[in-house]
Amino acid sequence: VLNPEVFSLSQNWPNPFNPSTTISFNLPEASEVVLKVYDITGREVATLADGSFAKGSHKISFDAYNLTSGIYFYRIQAGSFVETKRAVLLK
Repeated sequence: VLNPEVFSLSQNWPNPFNPSTTISFNLPEASEVVLKVYDITGREVATLADGSFAKGSHKISFDAYNLTSGIYFYRIQAGSFVETKRAVLLK
């Protein structure tokens, strides 16, 4: 999507994954983006993005080689937009 009209966070692909996956998101305007990954207990396990991103579509790779199998949640915050999705790591 070259010119997205709304903020969106896509389901990671592949899911389940081992050990890496791609997380995509769209920004209708340049934004400060924070993208973090949490384990099932809510503990932060990774920060994938923390900074300025241009308008458009973005992809970020998440490598979970050092994490155990289980359910993880990734959460984006871009301006007032916040969304969380679930990812499954199967080793």
